[in-house]
Amino acid sequence: MKILLFCCVGFETMEFSPFIDVMGWAKNDFGFDVEVVTCGFNESVKSSFGVSILIDKLYKDVQVDDYDALAIPGGFEEFDFYKEAYDNRFLDLIRQFDIQNKPIATICVGALPVGKSGVLVDRNATTYHLKDGYRQKELASFGVNIKNDRIVIDSNIISSYCPETAADVAFELLKKISNEELMQQVKSAMGYSW
Repeated sequence: MKILLFCCVGFETMEFSPFIDVMGWAKNDFGFDVEVVTCGFNESVKSSFGVSILIDKLYKDVQVDDYDALAIPGGFEEFDFYKEAYDNRFLDLIRQFDIQNKPIATICVGALPVGKSGVLVDRNATTYHLKDGYRQKELASFGVNIKNDRIVIDSNIISSYCPETAADVAFELLKKISNEELMQQVKSAMGYSW
C-alpha cells in the first residue's frame, strides 16, 4: 500500500503528522505493508507556522496508478494554503484519485480543494465548522451537502471539521486500506480509547 500525502504550502503540521504516525505504527508494530510518500509542487514546503519539510516526490513525477490513497492536510489562508490547494494541477490529481475510487482523506479545510475539484457535488462532507461556519459555507458553494459532523465519510472520501479530528481521520484511512481489526489494534497500541 502507498499513500500520497500532498502538502500544499501553508499546510498545518498537526494535520500532516497523524498520517505519518498512524501508518508508521501499522507498519512497524503490526507488519502492515504501507508507505506514506510526501508530495508537493516544490522540493521544500513550508507549513503554516514556519516548519519546512523536504518532500519525497514532486507533483510532476506522480503517477496516480502507483498509489492506493490520497491524504490532504488542511492549512491557513494567511500562509498561502489556497494558492496551491486551488491550483488546477492539484484539483486534477484529486479527480484522478476519485475516478479510480481510491480513498481521499482530508482534515479540516483539506476538504475545500476536494470540493472545488467537483468530485463532491451532491455528496456529503464537512470542513472547518467554527467562526460561524464560513468554511462550510464555502464548501457548500461547490455543490456539497454539508454535514456538521466531526467526521463525514461518503464512499471513498473522508472529511472532518477541525484539527482535533486529525488522528481519527488517519485511523479511518487506515481502516479503508486495511480492515477494522488492524485499525483498532493500532489505535489501542497508540493509547487511543475505543
